[in-house]
Amino acid sequence: MLKGLCRLACLLLLLPAAEPTMAEGDARPNIVLIMADDLEAGVLPYFPNITQHLVRQGASFDRFFVTNSWCCPSRASILRSQYVHSHGVMTNTAPEGGFDRFHSLALERSTIGTWMQTAGYRTGLMGKFLNHYPGETAEETFVPPGWNEWDVPVRGLYEEYGYRLNENGGLRDYGWAEPDYLSDVLAGKARDFIAGSQEPFFLYLAPVGPHNPANPAYRHAGAFQDVTAPRTPSFDQPDVSAEPLWLRMRPPLSPPDIDEIDERHRARLRAALGVDDLVGAVVAALSEAGELDNTYIFFTSDNGFHLGTHRLKQGKTTPFEEAIKVPLVVRGPGVKAGSTITHMGATVDLATTFAALGGATAPPFAEGRSLAPLLKGTLPAQWRRNALVEFTRPANRASAAQTPVPAYQALRTEQYTYVRYETGERQLYDLLADPYQLRNLAGSADPALLASLDGRLAAMVACSGATCREADARQ
Repeated sequence: MLKGLCRLACLLLLLPAAEPTMAEGDARPNIVLIMADDLEAGVLPYFPNITQHLVRQGASFDRFFVTNSWCCPSRASILRSQYVHSHGVMTNTAPEGGFDRFHSLALERSTIGTWMQTAGYRTGLMGKFLNHYPGETAEETFVPPGWNEWDVPVRGLYEEYGYRLNENGGLRDYGWAEPDYLSDVLAGKARDFIAGSQEPFFLYLAPVGPHNPANPAYRHAGAFQDVTAPRTPSFDQPDVSAEPLWLRMRPPLSPPDIDEIDERHRARLRAALGVDDLVGAVVAALSEAGELDNTYIFFTSDNGFHLGTHRLKQGKTTPFEEAIKVPLVVRGPGVKAGSTITHMGATVDLATTFAALGGATAPPFAEGRSLAPLLKGTLPAQWRRNALVEFTRPANRASAAQTPVPAYQALRTEQYTYVRYETGERQLYDLLADPYQLRNLAGSADPALLASLDGRLAAMVACSGATCREADARQ
């Protein structure tokens, strides 16, 4: 009899794993993540749908930071709740970054998609996945595990017209007609996904606006004719004498430079109007499906963007606020309308938050914190005091030419930004006294303060898994 029981046990082990089952009438919330591409903080008032449906109906974080101010490393952190030194996707391009790196490390086997799917959620990813997907290591028809619905461009991504979409493993080419505009196509697919879901769903929407070349929908081509880029105190920074060499080498902006910056700002706002329309379409679809009140909508960006600040005509990858601070607005059950959350958060916290809200289990390697208590108006006894930003220069020459910034590790605390470059140079800004980061104090600060910040930064860089939630609370 014992042998018979053993044989039965072996046969059961060979059977395929059972699909997650949902209790009838499952009331767990739906979760929608909408992530713009290169959208800086401070511009949301330009967008009526985001303002009306999210900002006024939800909570806005005023100190929310990325793990890396470049697309692919940042998106890998969002997918896996890991800092860059842990997931190992260091840049946008192979061999040390991009989709090829993510895929070669088999990181897609455990992402927020697989976690939510295992918990019984219907999952969808629509829009930009990771830079250079499907790369040299996968076919155009490749769909990673964890996604019930997959609508991701494989060619022509940033043009928003004339692209090829992988639709659940099938390929479809889109042209240059008004209905082919990528953000609008994603809006339609999101509407169908929401209407067709019989169980709780997790939908990750990743439009590409306002990323360069910032192509708008035809209907938005004439918008923002008189808008200029913000002239903050850091715009065309007058004194860079105490800054690292890479910044000291930047010349002051010329009048043609400033005209170019203003036109780029207008183009970016026009492109982002397509993202705003997408937000409106999602809210309308949720309302029509009777799911709006039971859905969390998160709106954020993978990194910020420079438009003349610190003498940079355009770009990202820096440790300055303009590049590392991004918007995060959340509406949903229990979230106070029109509120502001002042406690620090980071993009590494997003996947952990989604798992907590949906009753999914985040794996031990997850390094972020759940923002769910903050959304409900409570603060845990221990909370984040440090945000880590890591930047590696790419081996790919074309990618390296896009940025003048050397590799660095940076710590954003409640008061300071502290940066340690591979060149040995350092930056230190007191954000309470100098919010625009115009006075680098690294050469004159109290050695005890520098030592303390250096220790906190070292702890963050060395952290892994749960120890990151100890290091990020260190004072």
